[in-house]
Amino acid sequence: MTTAFEFWDYFIFTAYAVLILGVGLWVSRDKKGHQKNAEDYFLASKSLPWWAIGASLIAANISAEQFIGMSGSGFALGLAIASYEWMAALTLIIVGKYFLPIFIEKGLYTIPEFVEKRFSTNLKTILAVFWIALYVFVNLASVLYLGSLALETIMGIPMVYGVIGLALFAAAYSLYGGLSAVAWTDVIQVVFLVLGGLVTTYLALNTVSGGEGVIEGVKVVYNAVPDKFAMILDKSNPQYKNLPGIGVLVGGLWVANLYYWGFNQYIIQRTLAAKSLKESQKGILMAAVLKLIIPVIVVLPGIAAYVMVNDPEILASLGEAGLKNLPSLEQADKAYPWLLQFLPTGLKGVAFAALAAAIVSSLASMLNSTSTIFTMDIYKQYIDKNASDKKTVNVGRISAAVALIIASIMAPLLGGIDQAFQFIQEYTGIVSPGILGVFLLGLFWKKTTNKAAIIGALVSIPIAMYFKVAPNGWSTSALFVDVPFMDQMGYTTLLTMLVIAVLSYMQNNGKDDEKGINLSGDIFKTSSLFTIGSFAVMIVLVALYAMFWN
Repeated sequence: MTTAFEFWDYFIFTAYAVLILGVGLWVSRDKKGHQKNAEDYFLASKSLPWWAIGASLIAANISAEQFIGMSGSGFALGLAIASYEWMAALTLIIVGKYFLPIFIEKGLYTIPEFVEKRFSTNLKTILAVFWIALYVFVNLASVLYLGSLALETIMGIPMVYGVIGLALFAAAYSLYGGLSAVAWTDVIQVVFLVLGGLVTTYLALNTVSGGEGVIEGVKVVYNAVPDKFAMILDKSNPQYKNLPGIGVLVGGLWVANLYYWGFNQYIIQRTLAAKSLKESQKGILMAAVLKLIIPVIVVLPGIAAYVMVNDPEILASLGEAGLKNLPSLEQADKAYPWLLQFLPTGLKGVAFAALAAAIVSSLASMLNSTSTIFTMDIYKQYIDKNASDKKTVNVGRISAAVALIIASIMAPLLGGIDQAFQFIQEYTGIVSPGILGVFLLGLFWKKTTNKAAIIGALVSIPIAMYFKVAPNGWSTSALFVDVPFMDQMGYTTLLTMLVIAVLSYMQNNGKDDEKGINLSGDIFKTSSLFTIGSFAVMIVLVALYAMFWN
């Protein structure tokens, strides 16, 4: 068994890279006699079919955070972390039925644009600046860091060079082609992502079972660590603070998922680029179905790695290579890169291409959305309101390049973070509750006022920070001390919505706001395919939670 890359591994990985760059540049070309305009660059000419939307949603979502970070969490706390994926399937259905019809009807380019139409330019600008900062300093930087960590672990490439290489790869086609290049290459990325992920899962389970196959491997893993398969953790579990029992199903995870899937520019942007609302909803349904199987390729390998590391017999069978970069509860994010070392020649290249696909597709999506928000909500609003299409597209490319440079500088500074997936969720959770509260009330309560929304969004930060810092030196008699961060998000959202509701009612004496959205039942009607598919997804979810409740 060799942990080094050989000719066929390099060949497969190089072929993947050439294919992605080739397709990305080909779909990016300007059609004869047509110069790329803003709709072409930022919304792929509103021409995406459902299957491209579904694939692109998953490719944009599944990144190093999942492959490395979520596998690390699987190693540390088990299948319970899969709630992020399985609950996301239900969230996608809610977004497709209740949010998308409003967004598409208003012809949006960006989520901040909705804020302007419903509230004001001031609130739009506040949120646009926030999102740009979040994408650059948290999302882009963390994906670059985790991706380069994998390169360093598997191939010995220094982190700085890994960051530069991944950044240039993503930039090579996404900066020029815009959303069209990102979305169409995502279709290919998803194939690599799923196949490569399944290969790694197969290897881990087959190794655990002593070469007797996947089914036997699942049995061995389950019998060895049955506690790792509990979906609902009790308070005695040391990881309860990360996934607080039943609160996962009825509490803060809804905040994280509704914010991420419903109001996150780099996710929702591809649904806004659909040919029609029905086409967009079919893409959402496809993504929901794929979400059900994602834990098999990102969580199960982490649990299998835990069994391998803690079984002296299995560890001995791996030879000296098994002791290199060994994951531990303190360094759980090494689990997935550690597993990739033991894949056979050729398959190692496929699995590494899958990891690269996850990283690069997310980078490209984040870059495109960062440039979209900056160009449409900052540049065209405050710098050049009459910018031509050519200038708008060029500004989009330049702003994406600047964002990538800043994120590349930040990425190596994230070293030392364990369970990066949990870290990202926790710190995004400080600001997401306030934004979710603003959007939910703005969409579905006509009395919500602009002034109340601004105050609510700003007040949500100190509310969230109270929950965050109260355990660290404050009196133990303080209210809500030492609350799990997922519950913190739930409480912050409810308190923010209460502030907004009270202020709105006081400001308008209970009358509807002039910018309130008039909603009718007809806008939420869906096709029979979407309805039946949604029920099927929900039935599968109920079965999964019943099977792995504790």
